[in-house]
Amino acid sequence: MTAQAAAQLHVAPGSETDGRCLPLNGKRARISPGSVCTLLREDPELAEAIPEPRRTRALEECTSRTARIAVGSWGWEASRHGRDGIGLLVLEGLAASRVSLQGRCGLELLGEGDLLSASTADEVWPVLPVASACSVLLPLRVALLDRDFVERHVGRYPELATVLVQRALRRSHNLAVQLAIVNQPRVEDRLLLLLWHLASRWGRVGRDEVLLDLRLTHAVLAELVAARRPSVSQALSGLASRGIVRRAGRGWALTPACGRHDRELGVVHTCNGSHHPDPCGHRR
Repeated sequence: MTAQAAAQLHVAPGSETDGRCLPLNGKRARISPGSVCTLLREDPELAEAIPEPRRTRALEECTSRTARIAVGSWGWEASRHGRDGIGLLVLEGLAASRVSLQGRCGLELLGEGDLLSASTADEVWPVLPVASACSVLLPLRVALLDRDFVERHVGRYPELATVLVQRALRRSHNLAVQLAIVNQPRVEDRLLLLLWHLASRWGRVGRDEVLLDLRLTHAVLAELVAARRPSVSQALSGLASRGIVRRAGRGWALTPACGRHDRELGVVHTCNGSHHPDPCGHRR
């Protein structure tokens, strides 16, 4: 088994989930210090928020220490990085953040541009017995937006704080969308909506379909839509039989359909082979 495969969320054969927690792989993710990066060159959205002529200077001045987090399970409480500042900004990689309460879980995928908080679960939810952890699915490289970064750069370039707050709000909105998805009564509907929701961020537009190049096992999908793993497998087979979802390499290919049911879900754009709008927001 490869290191990346070992880090995937998994269940024992024959087990099921309907929101119950599945065991994270026991392998601990190794955290190692990285180099100093010029943050605005690596994150163009931050640079674009600063108007010229200040932007040119900011591109050179705004540096940040980085860290690398290998594939595996990572407990937030084990990391002290960014605890005295804003947190960690993902520059590369993919992680699954999980919150568990009384044996039930909520799962969230995090990637490039997302802010990770170093706060522990008992600091955020002091009343409820909540636990939080992270599974690194693809190796992470993160910028440490610590107190030193805040003192040196955010005061001089307050536009950075604006963008970072907007990203935090965007993450909150994405979680609200995911909550609306898991409240759909049919598992097939939940999966279809979830895949398009993920494609709006990570999708790549092809000629007749959108490619979602994420390695999402049936177990991970089950946690994301609060369903049983066998139900997810059955629902994916149903979507595949209708020609609107299929396996494509390590990820998924989504094809807009023109059936009434799919139109009601709001994922149908055109029929009869005509060009469909890009659900990922890119120009064709």
